[in-house]
Amino acid sequence: MAQRGSKVPKDAVHHPLFARFYAKMSVSADLKGGIAAYRAELLEGLSGRVIEIGAGNGLNFAHYPATVSEVVALEPERTLRKLAAEAALRAEVPVDVVPGAAEAMPVKSEGFDAAVASLVLCTVRDLPRALSEIRRVLRPGGELRFFEHGIAERRGLATTQRVLDRTVWPLLFGGCHTARDTVAAIEEAGFELGAHRRFRVPNGGPQLPTSPCVLGVARRPQDTDR
Repeated sequence: MAQRGSKVPKDAVHHPLFARFYAKMSVSADLKGGIAAYRAELLEGLSGRVIEIGAGNGLNFAHYPATVSEVVALEPERTLRKLAAEAALRAEVPVDVVPGAAEAMPVKSEGFDAAVASLVLCTVRDLPRALSEIRRVLRPGGELRFFEHGIAERRGLATTQRVLDRTVWPLLFGGCHTARDTVAAIEEAGFELGAHRRFRVPNGGPQLPTSPCVLGVARRPQDTDR
């Protein structure tokens, strides 16, 4: 176990009201908003040991391919962690749900073939530190699969996102920030950016602050340092 992880309390994140809202909203979004298809695309072709950061209520678990030997799913929020543990029992691959924050993961360095970040990097308190931790726990050449919402390409919506992030949005939505440039942050953390694509969720209708999304892969370089 990584020494730094032992310093993080089990409930470093506690948003019980938002957790209950998210648990209902996310299931509806999977069924009616097409999110389930993005989850399947995100996880396609994975193999070996995988660490999932911020597993939420475990909606990714059903989409892991049989080539995955083990999933260690970190979830710092107690209510969501309980739901994730229930979902893990229904998964077709071994899933171990554990408490832990993205900024200080309670796992050894270079222990995983892949890491999954799905609609979670918007909520971490320290994005550069979280990405540094992901890089630490991946083996050299290991993949980071990401599906996140973030900063809009349209100037008007981006301005709205920044205003919301400075005011009510994080308070209402469990620490979520809508204007983060996740792709740039991944590159700044030392990952090699691979194939990725941008799209809107939902595809039609008015854009929401969380509509601009990106799905893709990055890799830890083939080196020996962290």
